[in-house]
Amino acid sequence: MFYFCSPIQYNVVMDFSIKVKDYSEVCVGSVADLLPRLLPDKRVIVISDTNLDRYYHSMLEPFDHILIGLGESSKTLLTIDTIYRRLIELGADRSTFILGIGGGIVTDIAGFAAATYMRGVEFGFVSTTLLGQVDASVGGKNGVNVDGYKNMVGTFRQPRFVICDVNLLRTLPVREFRSGLAEIIKSGIIADKELFEMLENADFSTLQRDTTLLQQIVYRAISVKASIVERDECETGDRRLLNLGHTLAHAIEKTSSKMNHGEAVAVGLSLIAEVAVKGGILAQSDNERIQNLLQRAGFCLESPIAMSQMLKAISKDKKSEGNFINAVFPRAIGECIVEKMPLDEFKALF
Repeated sequence: MFYFCSPIQYNVVMDFSIKVKDYSEVCVGSVADLLPRLLPDKRVIVISDTNLDRYYHSMLEPFDHILIGLGESSKTLLTIDTIYRRLIELGADRSTFILGIGGGIVTDIAGFAAATYMRGVEFGFVSTTLLGQVDASVGGKNGVNVDGYKNMVGTFRQPRFVICDVNLLRTLPVREFRSGLAEIIKSGIIADKELFEMLENADFSTLQRDTTLLQQIVYRAISVKASIVERDECETGDRRLLNLGHTLAHAIEKTSSKMNHGEAVAVGLSLIAEVAVKGGILAQSDNERIQNLLQRAGFCLESPIAMSQMLKAISKDKKSEGNFINAVFPRAIGECIVEKMPLDEFKALF
C-alpha cells in the first residue's frame, strides 16, 4: 500500500518516501543518507553499467559489481545470461541482495535478473536518470527486449526500495534529461493537472539545476504512478493508463534508432492527442496545451518513420490482445481513458 512516511513540504529540501504494499519504498532524497539506512544487513552485489562506473565509481567500489553495456542493445536475454553466470562465479545465493545502480535499462535488467536468479532474490535500486526515477525504476516491472520488441520478456516483482536523488541528474546529457520530461508530461496528462501546470510554468533551460523544483516534479510524477500501481500491480486494469503514448512510441523504437524512449513517447503523446480531438474525446484547447508543452520541452514531434511502418509494428505490441488493443486516450489534462478496440479500428484512426 502506498503511503507518505512524512508530510511533504515543497518549500524545504527533505527526504520523503512512498511505500509500495509493505515491502517496497520509493525515496526521494540524498543517496548518501538513504542508502546506508535502506540496505539490508546481508551481502550486496551491484549491477550497473560502464557509464556509471566512470562517473560514480565510489558508489560501486564497496561492493562486488557486474557491469553491463550501454543502450537498448544491451537489454537482452544474452545480457541476463551473462549476469547469471557472473552471480554463480561470485557465489551469490538466496541471501544475496542485488542493488541496481543506473538508469532504466540497468534497473530493468537488474530487477529481472534478481527476480529470476534462484527463483528470486531481494533487490533494490538507485535510479540515476530522470526517466528511471519517474518511470522505469518504480512499479515493479522488470524485463528485456526480444528481437527489438520492447520488454517482451519480464516479471512483475517489486524492489525493496528505490532511491531517487535528483543531484545525480546533473551529469546527464541534456538529451537524456529531456527524455525523462516526456514521462513526466505523460503523468500530468494522465492524473495530475497541477503537475502539468507546473511544467507549463517551468523554465526548462534551468530545470536540471533547480534541485528544489525538480524534487517537487519528480515526487508528483512518482505519486501518479504509485497510486495507479497500488490499484493494479499487474496491468489488468488502471495500470494501462500508464501506457499513454507508448503504443506508438514502442513502434517507433522498434522500427527506427533515431529516437530514444522519451523522444518517441513525446511523438506518441502528440499523435494520440490529435486523434483524441478528431474522435471528440479531447477538447482542441487541451490538445494545444499538450502540443505546446511538448514543443517547449524541446521535443521534435515529427515521427522518424512512415505511419504505415508504425502501424505494422503496433500489431505485435504487448498491449494488444489478439485482434484487439487497449488504447489510451486523453480526455482532459489530468484525465485519460482506456478503450479496448479492434486493432484495425485503432489503425484506421491514423
